[in-house]
Amino acid sequence: MSVVALIGNKGGSGKTTLAVNMATLLSEHNAIAVIDADPLKSASYWRSCDNTGNRPNVLEASLDLESVILKSAARYEHVFIDCPPSMQSPQTHAALEVCDMALIPVQPSPFDLWSTVSIDKSIEHAKKVNSKLKAMLIINQLEPRKRLSKVIRRGLSEIDINAAETTIRRREIYRISALEGKSVSQMGRRGVAASQEIRDLINEVMCV
Repeated sequence: MSVVALIGNKGGSGKTTLAVNMATLLSEHNAIAVIDADPLKSASYWRSCDNTGNRPNVLEASLDLESVILKSAARYEHVFIDCPPSMQSPQTHAALEVCDMALIPVQPSPFDLWSTVSIDKSIEHAKKVNSKLKAMLIINQLEPRKRLSKVIRRGLSEIDINAAETTIRRREIYRISALEGKSVSQMGRRGVAASQEIRDLINEVMCV
């Protein structure tokens, strides 16, 4: 079993969007769970919107997260943890102490860049407890023609965490699919480009 935590210091970075879309694609061939550790419960609301079709299980765990992860070990091939938007939350600390990979979505904005400055210190601290822990920044909601998007990698290079080569573009289909309780891979032709981004991201981060 692999455990992937979606973490960050800022709300709206795209943690839940990445968690449910990666999990749904992988659930086509594996038993997958999303552990909803965020008090806002966005992943749980997403799961309740549409109970038809292929879906990963969503487990609520705002408390006693480590226990829920351990109980999931025998049932699921991969587990994604949607953490609160704070590196100081007990849920984020618990996730970092047991996960294999921490993914940090970052939007191309000054506020998002500033919010990631201290994350590398939190990762290094967690590695003292969890030696297998790896981390990767994910550039999310990229707008290629925008000047700020073009310089985002330069800003991220100052943080001591590698950034994935795969980037996630700003696409309306991510919001539309969420409203329908689906993933972009379940949106037919409208979701092809976005689905390929998610697939590329899975292939990159799950093989590190």
